[in-house]
Amino acid sequence: MSETKETPSRGKRNTILIALVAVAAIVTAIVAALLVNVFERKQEAKNRYVRVVEVTDETTDPTIWAKNWPTQYDSYKRTAESTRTRFGGHGGSEAMPEQKIERDPWLKRMFGGYAFAIDYRDRRGHAYMLSDQEQTERVTKKPQPGACMHCHASIIPTYRKAGNGDVMAGFEKVSGMTYQEAHALVEKEGHLHPVSCPDCHDPNNMQLRVTRPGFINGIAALAASSTPTPHLPTIERWRQGDKKKPYDPNADATRQEMRSFVCGQCHVEYHFPGEHKKVTYPWHNGLRVEQIEAHYDEIKWTDYKQAETGAPILKAQHPEFETWSQGIHARSGVSCADCHMPYERVGATKVSDHWVRSPLLNVNRACQTCHRYPEEEIKARVDVIQTRSFELMQRAAASLMAMMDATMAAKKDGVAEEKLAEALQMQRRAQWRIDFVAAENSMGFHAPQETARVLAEAIDYARQGEALAQRAHLEHTGAATAQLPSSTPPAAGPQVP
Repeated sequence: MSETKETPSRGKRNTILIALVAVAAIVTAIVAALLVNVFERKQEAKNRYVRVVEVTDETTDPTIWAKNWPTQYDSYKRTAESTRTRFGGHGGSEAMPEQKIERDPWLKRMFGGYAFAIDYRDRRGHAYMLSDQEQTERVTKKPQPGACMHCHASIIPTYRKAGNGDVMAGFEKVSGMTYQEAHALVEKEGHLHPVSCPDCHDPNNMQLRVTRPGFINGIAALAASSTPTPHLPTIERWRQGDKKKPYDPNADATRQEMRSFVCGQCHVEYHFPGEHKKVTYPWHNGLRVEQIEAHYDEIKWTDYKQAETGAPILKAQHPEFETWSQGIHARSGVSCADCHMPYERVGATKVSDHWVRSPLLNVNRACQTCHRYPEEEIKARVDVIQTRSFELMQRAAASLMAMMDATMAAKKDGVAEEKLAEALQMQRRAQWRIDFVAAENSMGFHAPQETARVLAEAIDYARQGEALAQRAHLEHTGAATAQLPSSTPPAAGPQVP
């Protein structure tokens, strides 16, 4: 009886032992696989890329860089996709994006006498920055300088060769060419690509860098000015030094500042002064709209004469860097790339998303890393800011149109242009401010209070101009009885310490 009872007990123990061994083997395999996976991911994070091919400053074709940095290139290619927000369209597959001057006819009238009255379209992604310039009627129907290629092509190797190794000398030489001559030269040298990897990255170590001569000169001029730059601490520190060498962003700026500087190379206000049409950023007095205007007044710069009134007009370009500099994000140390190229996790690697686009299309990574609110709440707040800015801009535009109507009525009745000189100066000031907002691609979001201030000044100047034109008209007809309105511009607001 005892043997009969012991046999099943021994078998049960063997079964348990086998089960334990099997479980241990499974657990060991799982732990081993986990450790191998962790090790692989650590190695992947440590070795962020493998140089399959060598790239240099002359390698402007991004498809070659893609062999070393495929993840970044994959997202960069997506800048060719069509994206759209309420106040910003990025056309993609369509032949050409929508005309702004058809959607807002006051733009066409405002730009009368200038190329923007012919062709002024919604923006598209970086993939189209060169082809859109080649196709715009502003270039095909109006003569333009080679300076236009400064930001629309990967042009630095062409500058270097044209200057016999001196980029700055080549920059000046190419700027003074016609657009067609400069375009042909860039194409001949094999660098006819839109913004490319070496424009922002050192090929030896992938560190961010500034390459555009216009920005290098412009930021040095800003540093040499006395205007406070609390959002750019390295400029403030440079000012406390001996200043023997100009401020150099590639040597003096922090990496976080460079994450805005590489964008500020091109997303800025500029003009082409002098015989050589050298691209110049007008930051000699500061970055605010009235400081840039003061510089233009000092050098007696005018982009064109308005076709109807004859006013000497300043044409704003796309002053994102200047407007961002006046906003809370810049003051808080938030860079352009933090919002427009936020970090993303790809495997075990953290990379910047090179699909440069509106943060509204990427709220989770662009906004919610700092702002702990639901996505719909964030979008609603942005919409309030942009709607208010848009409506205020439309009011400013209506004021400008009324001012132009009053001027044209006076001219029609024979009022001499010299009698309208003050009114035309008011048009210059008002239009400059309206255009500064209209040309800036955030509809006020980069600096809401600053945008509102600029547009409020635009309305004031336009209404002053309207009153001045009406006064000159009444004086001409002998019916004037009212006191001449003051044309003294308001004092500039206090500088932020």
